[in-house]
Amino acid sequence: MKRMSVLAAIMIAAMSISMHGQTDGTSTPKDKKPAKHAPAKKKESETERQLREMKEQMMAQQAEIDALKSQLAGKDQQVVAAQQSASAAQTQAASASAAAASASEAASTANAAAQQSSSKVDALSGTVADLKSTTTGLTETVVTNQQKINEEIESPMAIHYKGLTITPVAFFAAEGVWRQHSVNSDVNTPFNSIPFPSATEGHVSELNFSGRQSRLGGLFEGMAGTTKLSGYFEADFLGTGTSSNNNQSNSYVLRQRQIWGKAETNSGFAVTGGQTWSLVTENRRSTDTRTEIQPNTIDSQYLVGYSWERQPGFRIQQKWGDLKTGMFTGALSVEQAQITSFTANGTNPAEYFFAGPGQNGGLYNAAGNIGNGNAAGTGGITTYANNVAPDLVIKFAFDVPTFHFEFGGLGRWMRDYYYPVTAYTGTAAAPTYTYAANYLSHTSSAGGVFGDARVYFAKFAEVAVQAMAGTGVGRYGSSQLADATLRPDETLEPVRNYHGLLSLETHPAPKLDMYGYYGGEYAQRTVYTTPQGALIGYGPQNLSNVGCFLPPPAGGTAGTGGSITANTCNSPTRYIQEYMFGLTYRVYQSPKFGRLQYQLTYSYLNRSLWTGVGNAVTSAGPHADDSMIHASMRYYIP
Repeated sequence: MKRMSVLAAIMIAAMSISMHGQTDGTSTPKDKKPAKHAPAKKKESETERQLREMKEQMMAQQAEIDALKSQLAGKDQQVVAAQQSASAAQTQAASASAAAASASEAASTANAAAQQSSSKVDALSGTVADLKSTTTGLTETVVTNQQKINEEIESPMAIHYKGLTITPVAFFAAEGVWRQHSVNSDVNTPFNSIPFPSATEGHVSELNFSGRQSRLGGLFEGMAGTTKLSGYFEADFLGTGTSSNNNQSNSYVLRQRQIWGKAETNSGFAVTGGQTWSLVTENRRSTDTRTEIQPNTIDSQYLVGYSWERQPGFRIQQKWGDLKTGMFTGALSVEQAQITSFTANGTNPAEYFFAGPGQNGGLYNAAGNIGNGNAAGTGGITTYANNVAPDLVIKFAFDVPTFHFEFGGLGRWMRDYYYPVTAYTGTAAAPTYTYAANYLSHTSSAGGVFGDARVYFAKFAEVAVQAMAGTGVGRYGSSQLADATLRPDETLEPVRNYHGLLSLETHPAPKLDMYGYYGGEYAQRTVYTTPQGALIGYGPQNLSNVGCFLPPPAGGTAGTGGSITANTCNSPTRYIQEYMFGLTYRVYQSPKFGRLQYQLTYSYLNRSLWTGVGNAVTSAGPHADDSMIHASMRYYIP
């Protein structure tokens, strides 16, 4: 800016000089010089004076211009120096910037490297921590697994053999029973043999101890692809062999209770074969084996009114749904048939048979036969029926967590062979029969329906009821009332039976159960009149009961054994009932060491007969009663 101001001043001065020259019309030659020694000055004219002043001004301005130029030249040098300095500074700045950028890049690289190193350090630290944690976890797992292995070796829950899991099943029992009226029995009670006062054993009590109900068994399980295979057996010592006795060594046989095999698929289909609880027995869940419910009794005959059998057979079942939302099961079984407690009162035709004596060579016990005075050995009552078909059982079950319901049907077929009666002669008191020369066969159909319902009230109580009704179903009740009787034409007639059981089971404490039951079994009077006027069948009205409550007759030889059979007390059983109350206390229970429990029950039994001639006490029919106390101590293996 200063340089431009100087140039502007020079231009103004030049323009002023030019204007003065044009005004005077004169000029002074540049090369003419005044004389050194001029004469005395003349008086200047006005023009000369103006010119002189203008020259002086020009010279002064020129001097100023020169000074300004000199200053400008210095300024230019300073500008050049400044530019050089600025350029140098810019160069230095660029170098510094480059250096700074390089340093920044280096710093960034170093920072990134540091961060990467820090991340690696952190990751390594995390890895080390994880490794420590994993090592600690692995150590704990190894220790736990080692403890588990040692535990399984020292106290395994099951035994593993190849692909099988074997679970032992056992308890060891010390038990006893006291009965007010003796029936000469172990802890099991023949309910249909309660003695009347005219039987000698009806006047004495009995007290028996036993360990025979102790049980041994095992469950075998394996997987064949998606099919579960299982086998089970259990046995006790309550059987009676041909020479078993308790004279000295109590040499009772090992009794087969259950022994069966089973195949079950994931779809709920199962096939079972072998000896197991009959399908008529109440199950706790579905129709599965090993979920059968028995009353809380010590008596191995269980309770009056309880429906059950344990016998060989084949079973198929199919499940649908699940327990939480509702499970439905259908099952069918074919089971070993038998005719039990056949009862034919009166003077009957005798040329018939439906069973034969067992043969030791065929592994059937020949010592258990019961005869009825058949003519010429062609008829009678023996242990083993000549079955024409197995018993057929169909059952349906429905389950939810708090409720179980069952309903089913039973089909039976009873066959006998006989010489047909061609003539009935004689009197009602002494009938006689004439028979044909050739045997005929006849099969009578029997069976009935049954059902069970059980309700669970949380973990504190459960209430259940079960019942069965039909013809020829006495075999499936605990009292073993008669299945059949005889018609005048010598064919079999199934007896109508009813039985049922009401249960209340409570769990007031984890170690204590308290329960009560009432059960009853009924056999209907089934009577026929022959052409001679004789009454035959089950419970004819003309049977004598005059001796039921008389004292036992005197006159036996010394040492003769007592009897539970009443004298002149001939009517068969109409109804048996039982009340039972009890408790079970588990002294100790551990999944590792097993369970020790004590049990005590009291039962009251009442047996009523059909009315006959000369009922000594009541027109409703004679009845006898008995009180029983059972006690038990059992140790169950875990």
